[in-house]
Amino acid sequence: MKLIMSAATLAALLHITPVVVLVKRPDAVRTLLPGADAFTAREVHLSDADAHRLHEAVDWSPEDGVLTFYTGSAGSTAVGGLVFVRVDTPHGPLEVAVGFTPQGTVRGAIVTKATVEMKPWVLEAVGAGLGDPYRGLKPGAAPDAATAIASRAGNLAVYVAREVDKGVARALASYGAFYDHVRT
Repeated sequence: MKLIMSAATLAALLHITPVVVLVKRPDAVRTLLPGADAFTAREVHLSDADAHRLHEAVDWSPEDGVLTFYTGSAGSTAVGGLVFVRVDTPHGPLEVAVGFTPQGTVRGAIVTKATVEMKPWVLEAVGAGLGDPYRGLKPGAAPDAATAIASRAGNLAVYVAREVDKGVARALASYGAFYDHVRT
């Protein structure tokens, strides 16, 4: 006898709930690239060696081996860069937008997507100051917002912060290694 499962049944068994948008991408871009009036998306197609190097550094490789960086400018002045990073968790995916200043430090990080199940945890983490510890980090730094918010948030919010830390670490590694390939 063959067992046929619907997508909903499979999702229930895997404990993954639907993904919701917490912050629309255009709003995240405006927040993380303030003052920009022109935007460019540039792709970096990673070689197998580059993808392996990134995987070794942060246990992650982008989908299809392609990193997409968004750059913003105001007239001829660079405002910064931004990358969206997906973090797969046992409770479903998170998407984190990480913005960088023209000097290469983190301007901010915003959770743009989460599952319905994780949404309250994300909101609690954000309320506890999740984004604050990332500001000013440079490529090579180890993000640790989870420790920073632990005294102000519950265990599930701290769990989310650890997952967001992974996303910010991936963005830092990607930006540090590959952003120069897209600058004009």
